[in-house]
Parts: sequence; C-alpha cells; structure tokens
Amino acid sequence: MSAEDRDRDFVLLARLVRTQGRHGELIAEILTDFPERFAERPHVWLLPPDEKAVRREAEVERHWPHKGRIVLKFVGIDSISGATALSGWHVAIPREQRVPLAGDSVYVADLIGCHVIDETDGAVDLGPVLSVERGSGGAPDLLVVQHGDDELLIPFVKTFIAQINLSARVLRMRLPAGLTAINAPLTDEERAAQRQMSEEEGNDAL
Repeated sequence: MSAEDRDRDFVLLARLVRTQGRHGELIAEILTDFPERFAERPHVWLLPPDEKAVRREAEVERHWPHKGRIVLKFVGIDSISGATALSGWHVAIPREQRVPLAGDSVYVADLIGCHVIDETDGAVDLGPVLSVERGSGGAPDLLVVQHGDDELLIPFVKTFIAQINLSARVLRMRLPAGLTAINAPLTDEERAAQRQMSEEEGNDAL
C-alpha cells in the first residue's frame, strides 16, 4: 500500500516510536486530537512504514499517557522483540470511522498533500504539506511543507489561515513577513537536541 493510499483510506492515530517496558509495550507519538478514543475503539489497524510489509489488524489491550506521548499494549504482542518489530509503524482506523468534527474544524491529516498558498504578497505556492508535527506544551502544530529542495515548518494557527479548501487540496494562509525563513527546517542534530531537551525537562518535572 502506498503512502497516498494510506492517507486516503485511513486516519492516523499514533506513530509507534520504540519499546517501553519488557512485555510488548510501545511508546507512541500521538497524531490525533482524540487520544481518549483508544479506550472507545480498541480495534485498530497497524500500517507499516513502507511497502515491504503488510498492514495488519490489532487490538489495544491497554494504554496510558506518558510525558506527552502514549504507551500502547497490543493483544498478542508480549515481548520486547515483538514490539521492536513494530517500531515506525502507524496506528490507524478506517477514515469512515473517525469522529465527526463541528464547525470549520478539520483533521490535520486531511491537510497532507494540500498546497500552501501564501497570500501575504500576492499568491505564492510554497508547496505541498508533507506531514504535520504535533505541538506540545501549548505550542502549535507545524506543517512540514516541501518548498523546492527544502522543507519549511509553518505554524498551523487560526490567525494565519485565510481559507481551507480540501476538495481543491489548497490551504491559503497569510503569513507574517520572514516567517518562512525563521521556520527553516531543523537539522537532524538540532531535532535530536530538541528531543533530548524535552525529555530532560519532562524528567525534571517529575
């Protein structure tokens, strides 16, 4: 299954990062605004990070929050080796099963593939949304936009949004001058340092 098919057919709830514990538990990044739905919908799908493996059904045995993430234990995954094999996989549900949204709210997953048009000075196509990095600690979600050979990180905040047209796959925004330069992508080293800092702050808070 291609990434395009996955994004069209499924809603991503979480990305499994690594093992957590000795009995098959995995810690995951939350990709949904409704993490409580894991209790209401234990039946999920596990989607591989590439096309070398086949998606599989799974049942959430239990779950609990952990430092801004979530720990998941699946039925039948009872060892470190079994959990390790799922690192990098996504937890998802079929798109038709997602929670209806009220008003003008949208699922961030629906923004993937939309072209971001900056209308601050004319109409500049910044490129398509590749993914969405979830904000933490009150920080906004960040749109990862393919801008030529580079990637831009653009805050997804209501004050910047002019129009969202999902059928046309267009997200029109009015961005402050210089924001696209300020939000240039982090290097791998900067991302690692940022994660380490967040983990250390979380430990200090305990």
